[in-house]
Parts: sequence; structure tokens; C-alpha cells
Amino acid sequence: MINGIINVYKEKGYTSFDVVAKLRGILKTKKIGHTGTLDPDAEGVLPVCLGKATKVCDLLTDKNKEYVAVMLLGKVTDTQDTTGTVLEEHLVEVTEEQVKEAVLSFTGEYMQVPPMYSALKVNGKKLCDLARAGVTVERQARPVQLYSIEIIKMELPRVCMRVRCSKGTYIRTLCQDIGEKLSCGACMESLLRTKVSEFCVQDALRLSEIEERVQKAAGQTQSEQWNAEMFDFIYAVDSVFLQYKKAVICKEWNKLLYNGNRMKKDMFVSYQKDWEQQKVRIYDEEGRFIGIYEYSEIHGDYKPVKLFMEA
Repeated sequence: MINGIINVYKEKGYTSFDVVAKLRGILKTKKIGHTGTLDPDAEGVLPVCLGKATKVCDLLTDKNKEYVAVMLLGKVTDTQDTTGTVLEEHLVEVTEEQVKEAVLSFTGEYMQVPPMYSALKVNGKKLCDLARAGVTVERQARPVQLYSIEIIKMELPRVCMRVRCSKGTYIRTLCQDIGEKLSCGACMESLLRTKVSEFCVQDALRLSEIEERVQKAAGQTQSEQWNAEMFDFIYAVDSVFLQYKKAVICKEWNKLLYNGNRMKKDMFVSYQKDWEQQKVRIYDEEGRFIGIYEYSEIHGDYKPVKLFMEA
């Protein structure tokens, strides 16, 4: 089994599901998942997890993200982007200074109503499916965090901006909300996701590039014998946890370690007290990544948070 993470560049026209389906065929593996949906017309970073790394999917979905978007002022559509049906058109008579002020006013936390054309579910049904059937349902506003908004270029009615935001932020909705504030309406013209956690767009690979590298690296090797070490573009599972300190368990405790037991302080190689302040990456003495653990003051030991069991 191949265990690891691929930084995929999702191209326009593909759904996130399409990317996963194509990678299943390229890598001859079934256990695979993506880390957060990108609209078919959006492009950019889509980390894809393989094998044991699929346990990381939810963690990466929760990570902060960065986008470069082009907002088109003067148009309001049912999908909040230029692919939808135009509902309103307005003259754009605002100044660049007014636009800048409106855009930057959304920095910080604001309450955002999820769009009808989204994968969110209400009573077990996706909002986008309801929207396509002509049904509109009430959605509760949710707090989202915009850590920074930078205007890269402004040629009205278009505004190109870079947005760093929390999970659950809809850039389409942000564009529409900015348009409402300016009283001229707006929708999103294009979207590029440039970063998810530590995965950046400049390092992302298109599906065609991945397929070419797989064929070159695998050669005549049977797919049953493939592993992550054969492919230099597959990141190790622990690469997304480098913000946590590394801790090693003495090999005499391997049986307890591999069975997912709690670890006592005297089981560690060169124990450090500051490990108690945050989660730690735990390995065996052979360097195999076991999982993420955290210290329990009540029990005075370390309990597993997420196990990957590469052993």
C-alpha cells in the first residue's frame, strides 16, 4: 500500500472527485481521499491522501487556506460566480478608494451565509442539489475568519485579491458580500487556491505530470509492489505535523506502542518536559512514524490522538 500525501494541482473542469478517481487509476490504489472540495471552475492546490494518510484528510480540511480571486463588480448571479445565471446588473460607479475600503473592511471575523450552490447538507440533502431543483432553503450565518485580504490589482470592474482565511470560507460569497456593501453587486470571476497548510501552488503537480512520474519511477515493477519511497512527489504522512516536536519510544516498549497504548514518561528516549505543553509526533527507534500523542496531566502519561501505525 502507498501511504502519503500528494500536492495536486486541480485544473479547471475537474471536480475534486474526478481528481481522486483519476489518481486511483494512475496509482492503482483504492484507499484515497481529498482534503476539501474545490469547485469545477476553480483551480489550484488540492492535497490528496493515500493509504494510512487518509486519516489526515479531516485534519487538512481544517487547516487555513489561501486564495487568489478575481471579483467582478456590477453583476449578481445565482451561483455567486460567472458560471451562473445573471440575476442583476448594475453600473459600477464606485471609486478605487471606495472598493479598497470595502474589501479591507472584511478582514477579521464576519458572519457568512453559505451559498445555495455548495456541498453543504441540510436534512441529508446537498444544497447544490436543492438549488438545481429550484429549491431555496434558509441557511444560518456562520463565523469565518479572514486573516488578511490584499488587493493585488484593480482595473474596475475587476479586482484581483489574495485572501488568507479559515476553513469553511466561501470566496464566492465574500465577493457577493463586498458587492452588496458597495451597492453595485459582485460575483467571482476566477479562483486559484494557492495554499493549504504547508502545501503551496508552486509545488503542486497536474494529473498528467503525476502520471508521467509514476510511469517513469515504477518502470516494470508490478503495482502490488509499489510504495511511497518509489515516488519523490509523495510526501510522508508525518510531513503535515512538523509543527509538533519529535519524540521516540524505547524499543523495549514496541509491543505496547504498536498496540496503541498510552505511553509513560520513562518509555521515551531522552524525555523532555516541554513535550507536555503541546502534541508530539511519536516514532519507534527505527524511525517509523506511529502517531500524534498528547500529555494528560491527570494520568501523567501520553494518550494517542491519531494513530497511523506505519510499523
